[in-house]
Amino acid sequence: MEFPNENCANKTGNIEVVATTDIIIVGAGVAGAALAYSLGKDGRRVRVIERDLNEPRRIAGENLMPGGYLKLIELGLKDCVDDIDAQRLLGYVLYMDGKDAPLAYPLEKFQSHVAGRGFHNGRFVRRLREKAASLHNVSLEQGTVTSLLEGNGTVKGVHYKDKSGQLQTAYAPLTVVCDGCFSNLRRALCNPKIDVPSYCVGLVLTNCKLPRENYGGLVISKPSPFAFYPISSTEIRCLVDVPSQNVPSVSDGEMAHYLKTQVAPKVLPELYTAFISAIEKGNIKTMPNKIMAGSPHRTPGALLIGDALNMRHSITGGGMTVALSDKVLNASSDPTMVDIQEACFGYLRLGGVFAYGLSALHSGLCPHPLRLAFHILAMAIYGVGRLLLPFPSPKRLWHVAKLLWVGSSIVLPFVQSEGVRQMFFPRTVPAYYRTPPGNNKNRKEWEETPWIN
Repeated sequence: MEFPNENCANKTGNIEVVATTDIIIVGAGVAGAALAYSLGKDGRRVRVIERDLNEPRRIAGENLMPGGYLKLIELGLKDCVDDIDAQRLLGYVLYMDGKDAPLAYPLEKFQSHVAGRGFHNGRFVRRLREKAASLHNVSLEQGTVTSLLEGNGTVKGVHYKDKSGQLQTAYAPLTVVCDGCFSNLRRALCNPKIDVPSYCVGLVLTNCKLPRENYGGLVISKPSPFAFYPISSTEIRCLVDVPSQNVPSVSDGEMAHYLKTQVAPKVLPELYTAFISAIEKGNIKTMPNKIMAGSPHRTPGALLIGDALNMRHSITGGGMTVALSDKVLNASSDPTMVDIQEACFGYLRLGGVFAYGLSALHSGLCPHPLRLAFHILAMAIYGVGRLLLPFPSPKRLWHVAKLLWVGSSIVLPFVQSEGVRQMFFPRTVPAYYRTPPGNNKNRKEWEETPWIN
Protein backbone atom coordinates (compact mmCIF):
# COMPACT_ATOMS: atom_id res chain seq x y z
CA MET A 1 0.00 0.00 0.00
CA GLU A 2 1.17 3.51 -0.78
CA PHE A 3 0.26 6.49 1.38
CA PRO A 4 0.74 10.22 0.94
CA ASN A 5 3.75 11.65 2.78
CA GLU A 6 2.60 15.24 3.00
CA ASN A 7 -0.54 17.08 4.06
CA CYS A 8 -2.95 17.86 1.27
CA ALA A 9 -6.64 18.66 0.75
CA ASN A 10 -9.29 17.04 -1.41
CA LYS A 11 -11.06 18.78 -4.25
CA THR A 12 -13.72 20.29 -1.99
CA GLY A 13 -11.11 21.58 0.41
CA ASN A 14 -13.04 20.21 3.41
CA ILE A 15 -10.88 17.21 4.27
CA GLU A 16 -7.28 17.56 5.30
CA VAL A 17 -5.09 14.48 4.83
CA VAL A 18 -2.67 14.09 7.73
CA ALA A 19 0.83 12.74 7.22
CA THR A 20 1.34 8.99 7.24
CA THR A 21 2.25 7.10 10.40
CA ASP A 22 3.01 3.45 11.13
CA ILE A 23 0.06 2.79 13.41
CA ILE A 24 -3.12 4.67 14.29
CA ILE A 25 -4.63 3.95 17.71
CA VAL A 26 -8.23 5.00 18.24
CA GLY A 27 -8.74 5.62 21.96
CA ALA A 28 -6.28 6.55 24.72
CA GLY A 29 -7.69 4.63 27.64
CA VAL A 30 -5.71 2.02 29.54
CA ALA A 31 -5.30 -0.27 26.51
CA GLY A 32 -4.69 2.46 23.94
CA ALA A 33 -2.21 4.52 25.96
CA ALA A 34 -0.23 1.46 27.12
CA LEU A 35 -0.10 0.11 23.57
CA ALA A 36 1.03 3.48 22.21
CA TYR A 37 3.90 3.63 24.69
CA SER A 38 4.96 0.05 24.00
CA LEU A 39 4.95 0.49 20.23
CA GLY A 40 6.58 3.90 20.42
CA LYS A 41 9.34 2.53 22.64
CA ASP A 42 10.04 -0.03 19.89
CA GLY A 43 10.63 2.80 17.43
CA ARG A 44 7.28 2.85 15.62
CA ARG A 45 5.56 6.04 14.59
CA VAL A 46 2.25 6.10 16.42
CA ARG A 47 -0.70 8.49 16.14
CA VAL A 48 -3.24 8.26 18.96
CA ILE A 49 -6.66 9.87 18.51
CA GLU A 50 -8.76 10.24 21.67
CA ARG A 51 -12.22 11.82 21.80
CA ASP A 52 -11.60 13.53 25.15
CA LEU A 53 -8.16 14.18 26.66
CA ASN A 54 -9.54 15.52 29.93
CA GLU A 55 -8.99 13.30 32.95
CA PRO A 56 -11.70 10.59 32.83
CA ARG A 57 -14.24 10.30 35.65
CA ARG A 58 -15.34 6.67 35.80
CA ILE A 59 -16.64 4.30 38.45
CA ALA A 60 -14.92 1.28 36.89
CA GLY A 61 -11.36 0.38 35.96
CA GLU A 62 -10.17 1.27 39.46
CA ASN A 63 -8.81 -2.11 40.55
CA LEU A 64 -5.55 -3.37 39.04
CA MET A 65 -4.85 -7.05 39.73
CA PRO A 66 -1.31 -8.17 40.65
CA GLY A 67 -0.96 -9.76 37.22
CA GLY A 68 -1.70 -6.37 35.67
CA TYR A 69 0.91 -4.72 37.89
CA LEU A 70 3.51 -7.25 36.69
CA LYS A 71 2.55 -6.38 33.12
CA LEU A 72 3.11 -2.69 33.86
CA ILE A 73 6.62 -3.55 35.05
CA GLU A 74 7.24 -5.54 31.85
CA LEU A 75 6.07 -2.64 29.69
CA GLY A 76 8.09 -0.03 31.59
CA LEU A 77 4.93 1.61 32.96
CA LYS A 78 5.33 0.80 36.66
CA ASP A 79 5.67 4.47 37.60
CA CYS A 80 2.16 5.15 36.31
CA VAL A 81 0.75 3.97 39.65
CA ASP A 82 3.12 6.28 41.52
CA ASP A 83 2.04 9.71 42.79
CA ILE A 84 -1.69 9.00 42.30
CA ASP A 85 -2.36 7.88 45.91
CA ALA A 86 -2.83 4.28 44.74
CA GLN A 87 -3.54 1.75 47.51
CA ARG A 88 -2.01 -1.73 47.81
CA LEU A 89 -4.46 -4.65 47.57
CA LEU A 90 -3.41 -8.05 48.87
CA GLY A 91 -6.70 -9.84 48.24
CA TYR A 92 -10.44 -9.85 48.89
CA VAL A 93 -12.76 -11.10 51.61
CA LEU A 94 -16.05 -12.69 50.52
CA TYR A 95 -19.02 -12.25 52.87
CA MET A 96 -22.20 -14.35 52.75
CA ASP A 97 -24.85 -15.11 55.38
CA GLY A 98 -22.68 -13.88 58.22
CA LYS A 99 -19.67 -15.94 57.12
CA ASP A 100 -16.49 -14.75 55.47
CA ALA A 101 -13.90 -16.31 53.16
CA PRO A 102 -10.56 -14.44 52.87
CA LEU A 103 -8.92 -14.81 49.46
CA ALA A 104 -5.31 -13.66 49.53
CA TYR A 105 -3.43 -13.15 46.28
CA PRO A 106 -0.58 -15.72 46.02
CA LEU A 107 2.29 -13.23 46.22
CA GLU A 108 4.83 -15.26 48.20
CA LYS A 109 7.16 -15.73 45.23
CA PHE A 110 7.25 -12.04 44.32
CA GLN A 111 9.00 -8.98 45.68
CA SER A 112 7.19 -6.98 48.35
CA HIS A 113 6.06 -4.20 46.00
CA VAL A 114 4.09 -6.66 43.82
CA ALA A 115 0.39 -6.45 44.76
CA GLY A 116 -2.90 -5.26 43.40
CA ARG A 117 -3.63 -1.54 43.29
CA GLY A 118 -6.78 0.48 43.87
CA PHE A 119 -6.90 4.04 42.49
CA HIS A 120 -8.93 6.67 40.70
CA ASN A 121 -9.20 5.47 37.11
CA GLY A 122 -8.77 8.97 35.70
CA ARG A 123 -5.48 9.55 37.52
CA PHE A 124 -4.07 6.28 36.22
CA VAL A 125 -5.17 6.96 32.63
CA ARG A 126 -3.71 10.48 32.81
CA ARG A 127 -0.31 9.06 33.85
CA LEU A 128 -0.42 6.49 31.03
CA ARG A 129 -1.18 9.21 28.49
CA GLU A 130 1.64 11.40 29.78
CA LYS A 131 4.02 8.47 29.51
CA ALA A 132 3.01 7.72 25.92
CA ALA A 133 3.14 11.38 24.86
CA SER A 134 6.65 11.74 26.31
CA LEU A 135 8.01 9.73 23.36
CA HIS A 136 8.96 11.84 20.36
CA ASN A 137 7.49 9.35 17.88
CA VAL A 138 4.06 9.16 19.58
CA SER A 139 1.50 11.81 18.66
CA LEU A 140 -1.49 12.18 21.02
CA GLU A 141 -4.32 14.40 19.85
CA GLN A 142 -7.95 15.04 20.67
CA GLY A 143 -10.45 14.10 17.98
CA THR A 144 -13.51 11.98 17.28
CA VAL A 145 -13.05 9.19 14.76
CA THR A 146 -16.19 9.03 12.64
CA SER A 147 -15.37 6.07 10.39
CA LEU A 148 -12.67 3.78 9.08
CA LEU A 149 -11.11 4.52 5.70
CA GLU A 150 -11.38 1.39 3.57
CA GLY A 151 -10.27 0.48 0.08
CA ASN A 152 -10.51 -2.92 -1.62
CA GLY A 153 -11.51 -4.58 1.64
CA THR A 154 -8.51 -3.17 3.54
CA VAL A 155 -8.56 -0.52 6.25
CA LYS A 156 -6.10 2.22 5.30
CA GLY A 157 -6.78 4.75 8.05
CA VAL A 158 -9.55 6.79 9.64
CA HIS A 159 -11.75 9.82 9.12
CA TYR A 160 -12.01 11.99 12.21
CA LYS A 161 -13.00 15.41 13.46
CA ASP A 162 -10.25 17.29 15.25
CA LYS A 163 -10.73 19.43 18.34
CA SER A 164 -11.88 22.39 16.25
CA GLY A 165 -14.45 20.26 14.40
CA GLN A 166 -12.58 20.08 11.10
CA LEU A 167 -12.87 16.77 9.25
CA GLN A 168 -9.50 15.13 8.68
CA THR A 169 -8.09 11.85 7.40
CA ALA A 170 -5.13 9.90 8.77
CA TYR A 171 -3.44 7.00 6.96
CA ALA A 172 -1.51 4.04 8.38
CA PRO A 173 -0.85 0.39 7.44
CA LEU A 174 -2.48 -0.67 10.73
CA THR A 175 -5.36 0.86 12.68
CA VAL A 176 -5.96 -0.39 16.22
CA VAL A 177 -9.44 0.35 17.57
CA CYS A 178 -9.70 0.41 21.37
CA ASP A 179 -12.27 3.14 22.00
CA GLY A 180 -13.92 1.46 24.96
CA CYS A 181 -17.29 -0.01 25.88
CA PHE A 182 -19.18 2.71 23.99
CA SER A 183 -17.21 2.13 20.76
CA ASN A 184 -18.78 3.62 17.64
CA LEU A 185 -16.45 1.63 15.33
CA ARG A 186 -17.19 -1.81 16.80
CA ARG A 187 -19.82 -2.79 14.25
CA ALA A 188 -17.37 -2.32 11.39
CA LEU A 189 -14.97 -4.89 12.83
CA CYS A 190 -17.04 -7.47 14.75
CA ASN A 191 -20.48 -8.96 15.30
CA PRO A 192 -21.45 -7.40 18.65
CA LYS A 193 -24.00 -9.23 20.76
CA ILE A 194 -24.27 -7.14 23.90
CA ASP A 195 -26.16 -8.19 27.01
CA VAL A 196 -26.81 -5.77 29.89
CA PRO A 197 -27.78 -8.00 32.84
CA SER A 198 -27.34 -5.28 35.45
CA TYR A 199 -26.10 -1.82 36.31
CA CYS A 200 -23.30 -0.79 38.67
CA VAL A 201 -24.20 1.94 41.14
CA GLY A 202 -21.13 3.75 42.44
CA LEU A 203 -20.59 5.59 45.72
CA VAL A 204 -17.46 6.99 47.38
CA LEU A 205 -17.20 6.39 51.13
CA THR A 206 -15.01 8.58 53.34
CA ASN A 207 -13.99 8.65 57.01
CA CYS A 208 -14.03 4.87 57.34
CA LYS A 209 -11.80 1.81 57.03
CA LEU A 210 -12.31 -1.67 55.65
CA PRO A 211 -12.39 -4.50 58.22
CA ARG A 212 -9.16 -5.97 56.90
CA GLU A 213 -6.34 -3.64 55.88
CA ASN A 214 -5.22 -3.86 52.24
CA TYR A 215 -8.15 -6.17 51.42
CA GLY A 216 -11.26 -5.40 49.44
CA GLY A 217 -14.64 -6.85 50.31
CA LEU A 218 -17.34 -8.57 48.23
CA VAL A 219 -20.74 -9.10 49.86
CA ILE A 220 -22.98 -11.74 48.27
CA SER A 221 -26.53 -10.95 49.34
CA LYS A 222 -30.09 -10.30 48.22
CA PRO A 223 -31.17 -8.32 46.29
CA SER A 224 -27.70 -7.30 45.03
CA PRO A 225 -24.05 -8.22 45.50
CA PHE A 226 -21.77 -5.27 46.19
CA ALA A 227 -18.05 -4.63 46.52
CA PHE A 228 -15.80 -2.32 48.54
CA TYR A 229 -12.18 -1.43 47.75
CA PRO A 230 -9.89 1.56 48.46
CA ILE A 231 -9.22 4.06 45.65
CA SER A 232 -7.15 6.53 47.72
CA SER A 233 -5.84 6.94 51.24
CA THR A 234 -9.14 8.57 52.29
CA GLU A 235 -11.74 7.02 49.95
CA ILE A 236 -13.39 3.64 49.53
CA ARG A 237 -15.34 2.80 46.41
CA CYS A 238 -18.61 0.94 46.79
CA LEU A 239 -20.09 -0.72 43.69
CA VAL A 240 -23.61 -2.12 43.97
CA ASP A 241 -24.92 -4.49 41.30
CA VAL A 242 -28.58 -3.77 40.45
CA PRO A 243 -30.52 -6.00 37.99
CA SER A 244 -31.22 -4.10 34.78
CA GLN A 245 -34.93 -4.92 34.69
CA ASN A 246 -35.71 -2.64 37.65
CA VAL A 247 -33.06 0.04 38.02
CA PRO A 248 -34.39 2.84 40.26
CA SER A 249 -34.09 6.43 39.08
CA VAL A 250 -31.33 8.55 40.59
CA SER A 251 -32.90 11.92 39.83
CA ASP A 252 -36.17 11.42 41.70
CA GLY A 253 -34.64 9.81 44.79
CA GLU A 254 -35.72 6.23 44.09
CA MET A 255 -32.11 5.01 43.94
CA ALA A 256 -31.27 6.60 47.30
CA HIS A 257 -34.33 4.94 48.84
CA TYR A 258 -33.35 1.59 47.31
CA LEU A 259 -29.80 1.80 48.66
CA LYS A 260 -30.96 2.78 52.15
CA THR A 261 -33.68 0.13 52.47
CA GLN A 262 -32.40 -2.80 50.41
CA VAL A 263 -28.60 -2.57 50.53
CA ALA A 264 -27.64 -0.68 53.69
CA PRO A 265 -28.90 -3.41 56.10
CA LYS A 266 -26.37 -5.84 54.53
CA VAL A 267 -23.44 -3.41 54.58
CA LEU A 268 -20.52 -4.28 56.87
CA PRO A 269 -20.97 -2.59 60.29
CA GLU A 270 -17.63 -0.76 59.96
CA LEU A 271 -18.86 0.95 56.78
CA TYR A 272 -22.55 1.52 57.54
CA THR A 273 -22.36 5.15 58.71
CA ALA A 274 -20.12 6.16 55.80
CA PHE A 275 -22.43 4.33 53.36
CA ILE A 276 -25.51 6.27 54.54
CA SER A 277 -23.53 9.53 54.48
CA ALA A 278 -22.43 8.89 50.87
CA ILE A 279 -26.05 8.34 49.82
CA GLU A 280 -27.18 11.58 51.47
CA LYS A 281 -24.44 13.54 49.69
CA GLY A 282 -26.18 12.55 46.46
CA ASN A 283 -23.10 11.79 44.39
CA ILE A 284 -24.54 8.54 43.03
CA LYS A 285 -23.35 7.33 39.62
CA THR A 286 -24.62 4.46 37.48
CA MET A 287 -23.03 2.48 34.67
CA PRO A 288 -24.36 -0.45 32.60
CA ASN A 289 -22.60 -3.79 33.06
CA LYS A 290 -22.16 -4.95 29.49
CA ILE A 291 -21.27 -8.51 28.60
CA MET A 292 -20.01 -9.22 25.09
CA ALA A 293 -17.92 -12.10 23.82
CA GLY A 294 -15.29 -11.31 21.19
CA SER A 295 -16.49 -12.08 17.65
CA PRO A 296 -14.22 -10.08 15.31
CA HIS A 297 -14.23 -9.93 11.52
CA ARG A 298 -10.88 -10.69 9.93
CA THR A 299 -10.23 -7.26 8.48
CA PRO A 300 -6.86 -6.54 6.84
CA GLY A 301 -5.32 -3.37 8.19
CA ALA A 302 -7.37 -3.21 11.41
CA LEU A 303 -7.35 -4.70 14.87
CA LEU A 304 -10.03 -4.48 17.58
CA ILE A 305 -8.97 -4.82 21.25
CA GLY A 306 -10.05 -3.98 24.80
CA ASP A 307 -13.64 -3.27 25.82
CA ALA A 308 -14.46 -2.46 22.21
CA LEU A 309 -14.02 -6.19 21.49
CA ASN A 310 -14.81 -8.06 24.69
CA MET A 311 -16.57 -6.96 27.88
CA ARG A 312 -17.09 -8.61 31.27
CA HIS A 313 -18.76 -7.68 34.54
CA SER A 314 -17.06 -4.78 36.32
CA ILE A 315 -17.48 -6.17 39.86
CA THR A 316 -16.08 -9.67 39.32
CA GLY A 317 -13.57 -8.76 36.62
CA GLY A 318 -12.68 -10.89 33.61
CA GLY A 319 -10.80 -13.82 35.16
CA MET A 320 -13.11 -16.49 36.53
CA THR A 321 -16.06 -14.73 34.93
CA VAL A 322 -15.21 -16.15 31.50
CA ALA A 323 -16.31 -19.61 32.62
CA LEU A 324 -18.37 -19.04 35.75
CA SER A 325 -20.52 -16.15 34.48
CA ASP A 326 -21.57 -13.08 36.47
CA LYS A 327 -24.96 -14.76 37.07
CA VAL A 328 -23.41 -16.79 39.89
CA LEU A 329 -23.29 -13.77 42.21
CA ASN A 330 -26.70 -12.29 41.39
CA ALA A 331 -29.54 -12.79 43.83
CA SER A 332 -32.13 -15.26 42.59
CA SER A 333 -35.35 -16.86 43.76
CA ASP A 334 -34.32 -20.08 42.01
CA PRO A 335 -33.25 -22.60 44.69
CA THR A 336 -30.77 -24.13 42.23
CA MET A 337 -28.96 -20.80 41.80
CA VAL A 338 -28.80 -20.49 45.59
CA ASP A 339 -27.23 -23.99 45.69
CA ILE A 340 -24.64 -22.87 43.11
CA GLN A 341 -23.82 -19.72 45.11
CA GLU A 342 -23.41 -21.72 48.31
CA ALA A 343 -21.29 -24.31 46.50
CA CYS A 344 -18.95 -21.58 45.15
CA PHE A 345 -18.68 -19.89 48.54
CA GLY A 346 -18.13 -23.19 50.38
CA TYR A 347 -15.48 -24.24 47.84
CA LEU A 348 -13.55 -21.02 48.46
CA ARG A 349 -13.84 -21.46 52.24
CA LEU A 350 -12.01 -24.78 51.92
CA GLY A 351 -8.87 -22.68 51.59
CA GLY A 352 -5.58 -24.29 50.58
CA VAL A 353 -5.16 -25.20 46.94
CA PHE A 354 -8.82 -24.47 46.20
CA ALA A 355 -8.95 -20.83 47.27
CA TYR A 356 -5.26 -20.34 46.35
CA GLY A 357 -5.80 -21.65 42.83
CA LEU A 358 -8.86 -19.54 42.05
CA SER A 359 -7.23 -16.46 43.56
CA ALA A 360 -4.18 -17.01 41.35
CA LEU A 361 -6.42 -17.20 38.27
CA HIS A 362 -8.52 -14.19 39.20
CA SER A 363 -5.49 -12.05 40.04
CA GLY A 364 -3.81 -12.74 36.69
CA LEU A 365 -0.82 -14.43 38.32
CA CYS A 366 -1.62 -17.84 36.84
CA PRO A 367 -3.29 -17.40 33.42
CA HIS A 368 -3.54 -21.11 32.61
CA PRO A 369 -6.93 -22.11 31.10
CA LEU A 370 -6.58 -25.79 32.00
CA ARG A 371 -6.28 -24.86 35.68
CA LEU A 372 -9.51 -22.95 35.31
CA ALA A 373 -11.09 -26.08 33.86
CA PHE A 374 -9.78 -28.07 36.84
CA HIS A 375 -11.39 -25.72 39.34
CA ILE A 376 -14.70 -25.73 37.46
CA LEU A 377 -14.72 -29.52 37.66
CA ALA A 378 -13.62 -29.56 41.30
CA MET A 379 -16.29 -27.02 42.22
CA ALA A 380 -18.93 -29.13 40.49
CA ILE A 381 -17.80 -32.23 42.42
CA TYR A 382 -17.90 -30.27 45.68
CA GLY A 383 -21.41 -28.98 44.94
CA VAL A 384 -22.68 -32.46 44.06
CA GLY A 385 -21.14 -33.99 47.18
CA ARG A 386 -22.60 -31.25 49.34
CA LEU A 387 -26.12 -32.02 48.08
CA LEU A 388 -25.84 -35.81 48.27
CA LEU A 389 -24.40 -36.05 51.79
CA PRO A 390 -25.05 -37.57 54.27
CA PHE A 391 -26.79 -40.08 51.97
CA PRO A 392 -28.40 -39.96 48.48
CA SER A 393 -32.16 -39.83 48.06
CA PRO A 394 -34.44 -39.30 45.04
CA LYS A 395 -35.00 -35.68 46.11
CA ARG A 396 -31.27 -35.05 46.51
CA LEU A 397 -30.51 -36.67 43.15
CA TRP A 398 -33.09 -34.39 41.53
CA HIS A 399 -31.38 -31.33 43.09
CA VAL A 400 -28.01 -32.56 41.79
CA ALA A 401 -29.40 -32.97 38.28
CA LYS A 402 -30.80 -29.43 38.34
CA LEU A 403 -27.52 -28.04 39.70
CA LEU A 404 -25.54 -29.64 36.89
CA TRP A 405 -28.07 -28.50 34.30
CA VAL A 406 -28.12 -24.88 35.47
CA GLY A 407 -24.35 -24.86 35.94
CA SER A 408 -23.88 -26.12 32.39
CA SER A 409 -26.25 -23.45 31.07
CA ILE A 410 -23.94 -20.84 32.64
CA VAL A 411 -20.59 -22.26 31.53
CA LEU A 412 -21.26 -23.79 28.10
CA PRO A 413 -22.49 -20.61 26.33
CA PHE A 414 -19.19 -18.92 27.21
CA VAL A 415 -17.22 -21.93 25.97
CA GLN A 416 -19.22 -21.89 22.75
CA SER A 417 -18.85 -18.16 22.15
CA GLU A 418 -15.13 -18.08 22.99
CA GLY A 419 -14.28 -21.39 21.28
CA VAL A 420 -12.98 -24.54 22.97
CA ARG A 421 -9.45 -24.17 21.54
CA GLN A 422 -9.32 -20.44 22.19
CA MET A 423 -10.51 -20.88 25.77
CA PHE A 424 -8.67 -23.96 27.01
CA PHE A 425 -5.84 -24.47 24.50
CA PRO A 426 -4.95 -20.95 23.29
CA ARG A 427 -1.41 -21.89 22.31
CA THR A 428 -2.72 -24.30 19.67
CA VAL A 429 -4.51 -21.46 17.85
CA PRO A 430 -2.51 -20.17 14.85
CA ALA A 431 -0.87 -16.81 15.53
CA TYR A 432 1.42 -14.45 13.67
CA TYR A 433 4.59 -13.35 15.38
CA ARG A 434 6.61 -10.33 14.33
CA THR A 435 10.17 -9.50 15.35
CA PRO A 436 10.35 -5.90 16.61
CA PRO A 437 12.28 -3.68 14.21
CA GLY A 438 15.94 -3.30 15.07
CA ASN A 439 18.15 -2.04 12.26
CA ASN A 440 16.91 -0.34 9.12
CA LYS A 441 16.72 -3.64 7.25
CA ASN A 442 14.42 -5.11 9.89
CA ARG A 443 12.34 -1.94 9.91
CA LYS A 444 11.86 -2.06 6.14
CA GLU A 445 10.81 -5.72 6.35
CA TRP A 446 8.39 -4.86 9.15
CA GLU A 447 6.82 -2.03 7.15
CA GLU A 448 6.35 -4.28 4.13
CA THR A 449 4.82 -7.17 6.09
CA PRO A 450 1.02 -7.28 6.44
CA TRP A 451 -0.09 -7.38 10.07
CA ILE A 452 -3.43 -9.08 9.50
CA ASN A 453 -3.66 -12.05 7.13
